[in-house]
Amino acid sequence: MSETIPQIILTFKPEISIEDAEKDLILKAPYIDFNLNKLSPGIVAAIKVISTAGATETALTQLVVATDGSSALAKFYYYLEQFVILGLVYHTLEIDGSAIATAVPIATPYKWQLSETITDNNYQLSRFAYCHSEKSHLVVESPLSKAKIILKDWRSAALINELSQPKAISDLITKIPGISEATARLFLSFLLTAEMLSPVNNDSSLEPSETLTQWEFHDLLFHSRSRGGRHSNLIGKTFRFLGEIEPTPVLKAKPSNEIINLYKPDIDSLKQTDRPFTAILESRKTIRQHGEKPITVEQLGEFLYRSARLREIVPRDNMDCSNRPYPTGGACYDLEIYTAINSCENIEAGLYYYAPEEHQLCKISGKTKQVEALLKSAGLSVQIEVEPQILILLSSRFSRVTWGYESMAYSLILKHVGILYQTMYLVATAMNLAPSGVGGGNSELFAAAAGCDYFAESSVGEFILGSR
Repeated sequence: MSETIPQIILTFKPEISIEDAEKDLILKAPYIDFNLNKLSPGIVAAIKVISTAGATETALTQLVVATDGSSALAKFYYYLEQFVILGLVYHTLEIDGSAIATAVPIATPYKWQLSETITDNNYQLSRFAYCHSEKSHLVVESPLSKAKIILKDWRSAALINELSQPKAISDLITKIPGISEATARLFLSFLLTAEMLSPVNNDSSLEPSETLTQWEFHDLLFHSRSRGGRHSNLIGKTFRFLGEIEPTPVLKAKPSNEIINLYKPDIDSLKQTDRPFTAILESRKTIRQHGEKPITVEQLGEFLYRSARLREIVPRDNMDCSNRPYPTGGACYDLEIYTAINSCENIEAGLYYYAPEEHQLCKISGKTKQVEALLKSAGLSVQIEVEPQILILLSSRFSRVTWGYESMAYSLILKHVGILYQTMYLVATAMNLAPSGVGGGNSELFAAAAGCDYFAESSVGEFILGSR
């Protein structure tokens, strides 16, 4: 029985269409049309094949030569290369007309030059590659690659699974029934070209550089997918749920009726008496040690009023937005403020929610084991042995951002955290208090302490405050 020879079929992406003009072809792509003029009949025929059933590069070349002669090849290859660079061409690995896997461009400029494999080499899936379900197929992606691989057959999924460990071509054809050496070799070339695969050296190192060695998988993926340049997803304020899901209210309902009305400073007076901005900015620093006398509830009230009160609610961009002392993307203000209080004059220890409109604290609980754990963890994070006087917990009501923004939503939330950190640092400095940002926290513990749904609202930042 003769071995089936696998092949790679070139097609235009489904969004591409070809129209005949009087003397030209018009290639219609999303957001742009290309007028292809003065093309020879063979090149026109080849482009029309790519836009329909597709064909191998060899078959397309033969079509051009048979119609126009070999002199037309240079121009055909030029157009084909431009189509590839623009990310308009899919490459599909087929056996007997059955698709095994398709390489789909997701960023430009795109390059496809099939990499060669070495028979005796071991290959392993890159640690940055990941597999997930997309519509009706499994898809392999990597932040290293400008393509994603759609797995269209159980054989490609089986090959991906085997490549989680170093494998040579001979290992793959032994492990997976029905996979020929030619298919295994071409599939490995496919993955190498898409930068999903790494040859395993004698020292078992998969990293091509020290730079990549220092990236963690999730950090590089987050960086590449939350900014433009390495994916084809929509990015920015797309309002993808408009008309399907109601936007989250600008204000969260108060979690309790046990209310503390906080002190409100005279902002107009502070404008006249505060130290100059540059003096505050230049003297800003992290202060981890707190004074013997704890912070007062009046100081806490002034700090929150100056940092985070709600000034007004403003209808904007299909949802209610607000104005506060610090800026956020789209004025969506997803961040909520909770205070885990260990020691504060004239206020009981416990966990409180800050209601920014009425400038109030709403008591959620006393100093439970969970609240105590949050305080101790924050203290250890900044290398102090005692519990801080006050731990400010910043949570995000995620849907305030994800309802309107796409791809970049979580990165925007983290920017909001940084903005509020700086605002709190400057206010604390102006008030002669002791501020300290905290590098990390336990979102699961916070959600349990505050009674929040982890996926709807959980902590994204922590900030310690105390007296000096």
